[in-house]
Amino acid sequence: MFRENMARFSGMLFVYDSPQTVSFWMRNTFIPLDMIFIDRTGTVARVHHNAVPLDESAIPGGDNIYAVLEINGGLAKTLGIQQGAVLQHLAFDPEIAAWPCNN
Repeated sequence: MFRENMARFSGMLFVYDSPQTVSFWMRNTFIPLDMIFIDRTGTVARVHHNAVPLDESAIPGGDNIYAVLEINGGLAKTLGIQQGAVLQHLAFDPEIAAWPCNN
């Protein structure tokens, strides 16, 4: 929150204790963001492109969301991140991760 800029390939990862129904908003966020909603296996369930700065409208992520990755607006499209894509991170249990992180 209160972000006025973010390095191009940086992001903010929000991980929940367990999968749940989530929604986000852009209160106090001054830059457009792509929101990537991810299930427990690291699979992208939904991408919301270019969330509008300061907009307080709810952005639904869906059900069974385990993590949300926020990146600069437009970057998901540039990187080809879309529903069904698989992400790798230590936050995803390697026993069930679609692409386990071996670090």
